[in-house]
Amino acid sequence: MLKDRWGRPLLSLRVTLTHKCNYRCIYCHMEGEEGLSAELSAKHVRTLALAAKELGIGKFKLTGGEPLIKEDIVEVVSSISGVKPLDLSVTTNGYMLNELARDLKRAGLKRVNISLPTLDRSTYKSITGVDGLERVLEGVEEAIKVGLSPVKLNVVALKGFNEGEIWEIVDYARRRSLIVQVIELEPIGRGEGVFRRLHADLDDFERRLKTEAVTVIHRRWTNNRPQYFLKNGAVVELVKPIHSGEFCKHCTKLRVTASGHLKPCIMRSDNLIPIMEALERGDVRAVKKAIIAANSLREPYFS
Repeated sequence: MLKDRWGRPLLSLRVTLTHKCNYRCIYCHMEGEEGLSAELSAKHVRTLALAAKELGIGKFKLTGGEPLIKEDIVEVVSSISGVKPLDLSVTTNGYMLNELARDLKRAGLKRVNISLPTLDRSTYKSITGVDGLERVLEGVEEAIKVGLSPVKLNVVALKGFNEGEIWEIVDYARRRSLIVQVIELEPIGRGEGVFRRLHADLDDFERRLKTEAVTVIHRRWTNNRPQYFLKNGAVVELVKPIHSGEFCKHCTKLRVTASGHLKPCIMRSDNLIPIMEALERGDVRAVKKAIIAANSLREPYFS
């Protein structure tokens, strides 16, 4: 197992497959990346997975843009699952999940995170630029049906848009035995331009969580995020990264950009390591060396 200078293990890769997206969310952090034209193929991702496995990295999360709009997304999932990872998940806006969930499950996808900032159709369109709430809710049900587990709902708290209905989303998730991740807006990507206006303080929400929780688990090597198990059966995870030393202290991920770079931290773009040429060649050894180098550059952004 690789560890950085702070003793944090490197357990997972967060892989941006594409920057293309069928949404225009007002808060999108774009994975902290720049440059919007490149994509990673199934061949690239398999080489990456082989290198990661040899280094003891067993978790993969596929992101975008919107990863499900890639024509080869099922092949991409299959190329990683064939390497037998410990965990393989995807983060999606859910618009195409209803039609793809079964094929993704068969290809080896284990679980899914679905962005669901609101249950109100009009608000949803205002946030995402797409009248897609009904399709997304169908996708949620299909993900449950085909056995993707757990299904998590990502709710970015946005002042003036959805902060008053987060508990409604929690109840919706509770009735379907889903996990809700309530996420603090980050000042990167499009979020940087709207941060002051849309950033919602989650302190009151957190206080109520603590009051209603029967159990709280801190997921140590997932940024030490607290997971609250409430009296009514709901499960809520709170993601508060801004100025959080604890959040950074327990980071165990390395990012891979769609342009073929290793990115040690979402908040920085000044220490990227290029690997696209090695991915094109299928050079597992070179990718391993690059991962080791990138891991040495990982450091807490908020200390």
